Amino acid sequence: MSAEVTQILLNAQSVDGTVRKQAEESLKQYQEQNLPGFLLSLAGELVNDEKPVESRKLAGLILKNALDAKEQHRKFELVQRWLSLDSSVKAQIKSFILKTLSSPAHDARSTASQVVAKVAGIELPHKQWPELIGALLSNIHQLPPHTKQATLETLGYICEEVSSDAVEQDHVNKILTAVVQGMNASESNNDVRLAATRALYNALGFAQANFSNDMERDYIMRVVCEATLSLEVKIRQAAFECLVAISSTYYEKLAPYIQDIFNITAKAVREDEEPVALQAIEFWSSVCDEEIDILEEYGGDFSGDSDIPCFYFIKHALPVLVPLLLETLLKQEEDQDQDEGAWNIAMAGGTCLGLVARTVGDDIVPLVMPFVEENITKQEWRQREAATYAFGSILEGPSPEKLVPLVNIALNFMLTALMQDPNNHVKDTTAWTLGRMFEFLHGSTLETPIINQGNCQQIISVLLQSMKDVPNVAEKACGALYFLAQGFEDAISPSSPLTPFFQEIVQALLTVTHREDAGESRLRTAAYETLNEVVRCSTDETAPMVMQLVPLIMMELHQTLEAQKLSSDEREKQNEIQGLLCGCLQVIIQKLGSSEQTKYVFMQYADQMMGLFLRVFAIRSATAHEEAMLAIGALAYATGQDFLKYMPEFYKYVEMGLQNFEDYQVCAITVGVVGDLCRALEDKILPYCDGIMTQLLKDLSSNQLHRSVKPPIFSCFGDIALAIGENFEKYLMYAMPMLQSAAELSVHTSGVDDDMTEYTNSLRNGILEAFSGIFQGFKGSPKTQLLMPYAPHILQFLDSLYMEKDMDDVVTKTAIGVLGDLADTLGSNAGPLIQQSVSSKDFLNECLSSDDHMIKESAEWAKLAISKAISF
Repeated sequence: MSAEVTQILLNAQSVDGTVRKQAEESLKQYQEQNLPGFLLSLAGELVNDEKPVESRKLAGLILKNALDAKEQHRKFELVQRWLSLDSSVKAQIKSFILKTLSSPAHDARSTASQVVAKVAGIELPHKQWPELIGALLSNIHQLPPHTKQATLETLGYICEEVSSDAVEQDHVNKILTAVVQGMNASESNNDVRLAATRALYNALGFAQANFSNDMERDYIMRVVCEATLSLEVKIRQAAFECLVAISSTYYEKLAPYIQDIFNITAKAVREDEEPVALQAIEFWSSVCDEEIDILEEYGGDFSGDSDIPCFYFIKHALPVLVPLLLETLLKQEEDQDQDEGAWNIAMAGGTCLGLVARTVGDDIVPLVMPFVEENITKQEWRQREAATYAFGSILEGPSPEKLVPLVNIALNFMLTALMQDPNNHVKDTTAWTLGRMFEFLHGSTLETPIINQGNCQQIISVLLQSMKDVPNVAEKACGALYFLAQGFEDAISPSSPLTPFFQEIVQALLTVTHREDAGESRLRTAAYETLNEVVRCSTDETAPMVMQLVPLIMMELHQTLEAQKLSSDEREKQNEIQGLLCGCLQVIIQKLGSSEQTKYVFMQYADQMMGLFLRVFAIRSATAHEEAMLAIGALAYATGQDFLKYMPEFYKYVEMGLQNFEDYQVCAITVGVVGDLCRALEDKILPYCDGIMTQLLKDLSSNQLHRSVKPPIFSCFGDIALAIGENFEKYLMYAMPMLQSAAELSVHTSGVDDDMTEYTNSLRNGILEAFSGIFQGFKGSPKTQLLMPYAPHILQFLDSLYMEKDMDDVVTKTAIGVLGDLADTLGSNAGPLIQQSVSSKDFLNECLSSDDHMIKESAEWAKLAISKAISF
């Protein structure tokens, strides 16, 4: 079989499509008929040094993909499948892949490293393969360099695969010892040293205990800093990547090393090759991120001697760090504005400067302004662009008092430059800087406005003129107009300064969307986003002009749907435009639907509009589907009960959306639209509830649906119950057990990491919103006693949330609301239960004295409801 497998693996990489397809079919059949034999033969291929490197590499790759997948549900299946394999088969595969680490063929070793890590990722958390780490580390120093390199690479991958609690501290110490020794300057083989440095990067999360020990930490830091001076560029880059990771993982341990790190990074930024210099700048950006987070978390109300864990590294480094960053701004690349993915030293330096401004506020201004003033009028474009970029970068962070006087002087200069500067880079950055001025220093909250009757007309005419410029400049001009409109959103007077120019602005933006080159630099998207913002922030005065937009945008959508015989590129562009047009209509619907006068006139278009949205569902484009769904949700909200006439036709698309596991965003948005339908139709949605509830319950039981869709599904139960009231009775026996088991799960899964905490809180909030909707829906009905059996569990859930102490404000507000809803709906029946509850009283008192007025308001209402049910 062995020779045959080799040939099939080679054929699977053939340029001849027929041969390739046949080989892929054979592999698939072999896997389905005899999985253990299939995996074993792949491992046998990988380990065999007499086989061609191409077949070995593919064998390793297929083996790796048989152990892991991106989708959670598939990954779970593959893990279970591996764990249930016969142990002798697994032992043989593991011995083959470990043996491959000493193969002379680099590709085979590298693939085997990944496979070993994938197996470790499955087995170590299950307390299997305990001998692995020992086997890898035994006599690592006697190994030939290529085996040593592969072993270190494997250790790095293992650290990336498994969480730190799956590896004993004794093994962690040994891994770190091997890795740090491999990084040492005394290691003569660069491949080994590079593999060790990259492995350290992955192992840092395991090194808590080691970083708490001064001697061990000093040694690790010394070796990392030495590696930044290696003669090999890849080692220097990897060493700086380690420093970046250390700055965020072990920020509080940096103080003794910060001066040396500054010297090393400054030298790299000024003299080293770009990949290294970029990481050196990234170190300071990362320190800024840490300090911004700490200062935000603790607010501005701490004294110098408080135990706030901020070391003010950035503040202390300012006098040397800012000049270093300003130098980088002059290292622009000729074509960086055209390339969307561009990233170079100048861009990294400007980004870091922006973070420094957010970290230290006013202190940065006097350090940057001389550079701006000196370079802004120079002949050489690089100097003008760098000065503009520097100014734009420091507009977020410092106080308006410090910035407004400077912006008032700069504004005219920038408007002139945007029109007259001969260089595209300078114009691009100027338009971006204007956008930042309007984003951070313009709005009703500011005492001294930078935009007034005197300059508003000039600003608008310059931006509209600039929208005719090359795509990258026009896109930034759209962005500036976006923030200009947003700043007038909550203007006190009924008239907005933009009103006289509304027609002209809208016309200019529509013209941009029709430009031949609107596909470049995200220009078309930016123009629609700006149009939406201009409409959203408009006042009643301009409502008739917004109304005129409706038939225009509908006509455009109609034309895209009529287009025939498109190439795949044209179709992709068409789908993008359809999504943008639906998004635009959604904003218009929300705007016109929010006031009775305009809603009445606008309703004449509802039928046509709904017809167009339904046609969008016939095309194959998830983005367009999402936007059409959102627009229909807005239409339902605006039309209220009149939406009922569209339901027979629309319902099948609701079902399709709820079944769309592939494009889970479409599914999530459809769940949201079901909520809109409930609010619009109220109990008239009842005939459709069986189908909707069946599908929602299926979605919850599926392990194929992305987890992010589950919290909104629970909230949706609440929406349905609110809409149909006591008719929800028949769904209680299905919905309540689901809610209860999810509630139990959500109490115990927080705190693993920030993402998990955030998800857990959104899950809790969804569950609580469901309970709240169900209680409110049954209120005043003779059937409230049906909810009594569930009350103890719900109170227990609230108790355990209170005990866990890790609710965010949103969950706290919903939770105290549920306590009130329970008391309000169940009345005196709930009294004894609430009195027995462990923490209701404490929880209520805590919420009553909360700084958050939303929580306080919820708590006051709950107190009233509870006091009616019992006498506290």
